[in-house]
Amino acid sequence: MTVPDAGRPYSRLSDLADLFPGRLTEIVEARLVTGPVVPFHGKTIQRLWSDLEGQLPSGWAVVSDVAFVFDDDNEFCPDLAVIPAEAEDENHSAYSADLIEFVVEVVSPSSVRRDYEVKPRWYASRGIANYLAVDPLQGHCVTMWNPGSDGYRGRDVVPYGTALTVDSPLGVLTLGTARLPVDPKGRHRS
Repeated sequence: MTVPDAGRPYSRLSDLADLFPGRLTEIVEARLVTGPVVPFHGKTIQRLWSDLEGQLPSGWAVVSDVAFVFDDDNEFCPDLAVIPAEAEDENHSAYSADLIEFVVEVVSPSSVRRDYEVKPRWYASRGIANYLAVDPLQGHCVTMWNPGSDGYRGRDVVPYGTALTVDSPLGVLTLGTARLPVDPKGRHRS
């Protein structure tokens, strides 16, 4: 899918973002979803971004919390997405979902269903090779690969404290999990 330059703005979210300052806002299954960002969420994103950015081949960039248009009912703002650096240089607030090569979502209490059920189907349907759900509530990461029309066919659960290695079209990416914060209110089992 390409997002048209005329007729419809890149994102319907751009019209709504100012109504919810300081909150992450997405359109998921034709519903406006908004929620605050908590410190553990931001810290997780920051640490993964740092790990990821230094390993990307030339020509690729990491972006966060910009809209990716999937269809009229779904505009996601992934916590981290890897897109062509040339697209990032355009500095838009929204892009076509077809640009995403690798995507990361940090699970929060209100996003469990979206991050484990809804978004993997959409990401896989667009051929995004690797999806990583990072879960501070459980203290683990779920890495998904081998996208198909009905979702990802491969899935591994990696507990925090273990180096996470992802074999992606961008190369082998290694992400540290030992420094990722675990939500004390989560369901983590020591």
